Amino acid sequence: MAKKFGGKYSPGQAQTPEAVDERQVDAAGARANIMFVPGIVLLATSFNDGPVVLATAVAGAGAMFVAAWLLREGLRATAAYDARKVARRPAIPRKMLSSALTGVGVTLAAMTGDAGLFGALLYGAVSIVLHVAAFGIDPLKDKRMEGVDTFQQDRVARVVEEAEAHLEVMKGQIETLRDRKLETRVASFQAAARRMIRTVEEDPRDLTAARKFLGVYLMGARDATVKFVDLARRKADPDARASYEALLDDLEQNFAAKTEKLLRDDRSDMDIEIKVLRDRLQREGVSLK
Repeated sequence: MAKKFGGKYSPGQAQTPEAVDERQVDAAGARANIMFVPGIVLLATSFNDGPVVLATAVAGAGAMFVAAWLLREGLRATAAYDARKVARRPAIPRKMLSSALTGVGVTLAAMTGDAGLFGALLYGAVSIVLHVAAFGIDPLKDKRMEGVDTFQQDRVARVVEEAEAHLEVMKGQIETLRDRKLETRVASFQAAARRMIRTVEEDPRDLTAARKFLGVYLMGARDATVKFVDLARRKADPDARASYEALLDDLEQNFAAKTEKLLRDDRSDMDIEIKVLRDRLQREGVSLK
């Protein structure tokens, strides 16, 4: 009789909120990848039209390829910016550069036909407008929280960016092994780490208590992942895998416990502030019901 496979990470099993939250759709997706197609089409249709046309087509296709790559990265950067409560604007306006390069690519592509210089420039200008309308522009200002000084928010933004970079390295390294169970295990740990990140973003005063976790511990987890993946690529080592998974278990439990403590401390601080405010209002003769 067949036996149903089960386990913590099996389909149909209850998922923790952290594991569910970690399953995010790629912000770039097909709409960015499809922007590589025009450059391919331009190259494929220009081989039999002479060297000048071919050189122009190569330049135009190159601009389109770079534009598509910048668009993909820009969409991801914007999604990360939107997901955070405290964030710095992207240092490089990738989506706007993508729009400009798309215009250059379309202009060069039009010049391979019979549109003429004015017509080619017109096509390029229209393509820029359509690109901006379809994908928007990059965030142009830092995202800040009211009531928190700029210096503290900048500190939080820097720590969050470094923490997210460590998590992305871990994800990229594990994905090279093509092991769904390990990917899910790492995703669960990352969700626990990101829960702490969101807690710090909501109250930057927690940064001092959480900095070691978001800095030293995540860097250690990243380095351990790189070393484990390097070993796993060369040979299967069950002991090394068990040690790595035990490390993730330990880190996840510590991150979860620390996050809960931060939340409890925040609640205690709020209760104290409310009590002080009530006492002051009563001294001022304000009746509270």
